[in-house]
Amino acid sequence: MQSKKRNARIAGVLYLLVIILGVFADKYVRTGLIELDHSEKTISNIIEHDLLFRLGFLGDLGMQFSYFLLAIFMYSILKNTCELTAKTMLLSVCIAVAIMCLNMLNQYAPLLLLSTTNEPLEFTNNLVVFYIQMHSHGYHIAQLFFGFWLLPLGFLIMKSKHFPSIIGYGLIIGCFGYLLDFIIYFLSPETNQNLSEFITAPADIAEISLCLFLLVAGIKQNNN
Repeated sequence: MQSKKRNARIAGVLYLLVIILGVFADKYVRTGLIELDHSEKTISNIIEHDLLFRLGFLGDLGMQFSYFLLAIFMYSILKNTCELTAKTMLLSVCIAVAIMCLNMLNQYAPLLLLSTTNEPLEFTNNLVVFYIQMHSHGYHIAQLFFGFWLLPLGFLIMKSKHFPSIIGYGLIIGCFGYLLDFIIYFLSPETNQNLSEFITAPADIAEISLCLFLLVAGIKQNNN
């Protein structure tokens, strides 16, 4: 029991790292520097804030590594609830992390392109924007799997006696929110821009709730 409680606390720390690093890389760095509707401004931002862009890159990689470790610790905690479901959860995360890590090459490519000359040519500028767009698309492809992992995770949380079942229900709802967001992104990108934050809000709330529960309570001690 003490081992599970320790693993739960470690999982809570890893979940917190996933959230902090993910918010930093996506909401602070990319949102602050990248404006796909204004390619010249985006390129200027990357050149002027080269270090920040690189920190965002490292933040993303750190988030993905923490996400991978998180799944391993959650598997160790929940495998006795239903091993097949726990393995499905772990496999989903492994696929998501693999896609996201490969996709990071698209994010790093603009740095390589812009470092070849002080005054990028129009062709270079177009390539920079292309790779930035490819990174965005790749990130959403990975969303299919890092959204799906919430389904087996939610089921395990709901069935386990170590966690409040309401968090499990929230994670399952969040899974379908992420999958809906994934579909809308590729069918109607403009609609997705207006709805994405609302559609994924249930997942955000449920994941933050699970993170806090792991950090504060660990797991319920009065159950096996």
